[in-house]
Order: sequence, then C-alpha cells, then structure tokens
Amino acid sequence: MDIAHLQTWIGRSEEVAERVGPFASNALGATLDRDEPPYTDGGELPLLWHWLHFHTPCPQGQLGPDGHPARGGFIPPIPLPRRMWAGSRLTSLAPMRIGRQLRRVSTIKDVAHKSGRSGELVFVTVRHRILDGDTPCVEEEQDIVYREAPAAGAPVPTPKSAPEGSAFSRAIDPDPVLLQRYSALTFNGHRIHYDRDFCKQDEGYPGLVVHGPLLATLLLDLLRRQYPGARIADFSFRAVAPVFDINDFSVHGAPDKAERTFRLWVRRHDGALAMTAIATLAEG
Repeated sequence: MDIAHLQTWIGRSEEVAERVGPFASNALGATLDRDEPPYTDGGELPLLWHWLHFHTPCPQGQLGPDGHPARGGFIPPIPLPRRMWAGSRLTSLAPMRIGRQLRRVSTIKDVAHKSGRSGELVFVTVRHRILDGDTPCVEEEQDIVYREAPAAGAPVPTPKSAPEGSAFSRAIDPDPVLLQRYSALTFNGHRIHYDRDFCKQDEGYPGLVVHGPLLATLLLDLLRRQYPGARIADFSFRAVAPVFDINDFSVHGAPDKAERTFRLWVRRHDGALAMTAIATLAEG
C-alpha cells in the first residue's frame, strides 16, 4: 500500500449545496416513530438529520462491488475491502433551517495507516462544515476506517460489556424495513445494510448490519425524547462493535449531576457494548 500516495488526498475539498426541504425530515420522523407535528419550511433541522442531505448521486456504473461509489475521487483509492464509519465529533453553532439553501464544505483532514490485530487499517478523517450563507451551522469530523477482510476461520473479537444500569432507555427492533428506509433516506447503497447474501457470503456477517449513523441517530433521538426542546451543543460517538438485524438491541442514557452532559450507549442483545456517545446540552 502506497500510503504516501494516499496522503496526497489530504487537503482535497468538495462543496455540495442543497435546498433542505421538509420531506426527508418528515420521513425520518416517521421511520423513528416520532409523534410530533410535521416539519415545515422555517423549522429547525435536528442535529444529525443533516446526514439525510448533501449527497452527490453516483452513476450506477461507477459503484464499487460493495455498493459504495468507487474510490479515487474525493475519497482516496484505499485498497482495503471493508469500510466502516467509526465515529464523529460534532459542534452545533447555529440552527439549520428547513427550506433554506444550505451548503456542506468537506475536506480530507488526515489519512493514517495503522496495523492492528485484524491486519492493516487506514483511517480517513473528513471535516465537514454546514453553512447557511456565510454563517456556520455545524462543524463535524468523521472518522472512516478501511480494513482487510478477516481470514477464514479467524476468531471474532469479544466486545466489551455495556454498562448495566441507565437512567433512561428504549428497546429497538432493527427489522429490515427500518434499515431499508434509512438507507433510502441517506442514499446509502452499501450492501451490508440490505443484501443478506452479500453479508453472509462476502463479508462473513451473521445478518444485515445496522448503520453506524442510524445507531448514533437513535441515541440522540433517545435524549430528545427524554428532554424535549433541549438544544444539543456538542455530540460525539464511537462505534465499538457491529449490530445485526437478527436480534433486538437497546439504547441507553445517563446524565451527569448537572444534567447537562449525558453518556449514551448502545447495548446489544448479548450485553455487548456496540456504541458509546457523549452529548452536551447548550447552556440557557
């Protein structure tokens, strides 16, 4: 792997503008079973729901075998087959308004090569800025990890156990319809979320993989249900272990003493920790 060549992508940028209409928000609200008035122009787009927007449609003939756009455009051509959104760090600076023409400016911040127990890894850090005119609304850093496919018969690492107690929680049934609707809303063609044969035969997974950003969205949705109207100032999450559609899972939260910072996590059916997150409420 020519890591020096891949690092020449550092600093590359792209910009996508979009009028953020209300349909996607109403569709996601329905997908999450939220009971609230319809989203309309002028309303505020909840944090993380901007992931429904700013997608550049890739021609079908330019997709890779996993359903993602072939690498080598904005994302460097990393020659490792497995791709995972490992985590993000977000800061909310101003409301994102539905009905407004917003733009996302994205920049490759870093490309790093590491070796782990599962083989070679490449981490790509992408910085996104969501702007309304010249006003920054959200700043985000995404960590995307590429890794080798595991060798046949290789043992599956044992994940850490999730915390036992929480202040509030919600059980989730990750049925294929939920996964399909989220894939459609985010224009995500990654086959691990809807192609069961691909998951089992090509990736070696026992079932469909629940999207990392969907898990993060469910965590923040849990907090919004517990504290309606609260404004999120900062949010970060890290994926720890995969979640599959063959079993239910649960999302959990617990506040600090001041109830301003919250620990959030995803607990699998087997008690394993799948995702951790921290959310901080805005003051006032």
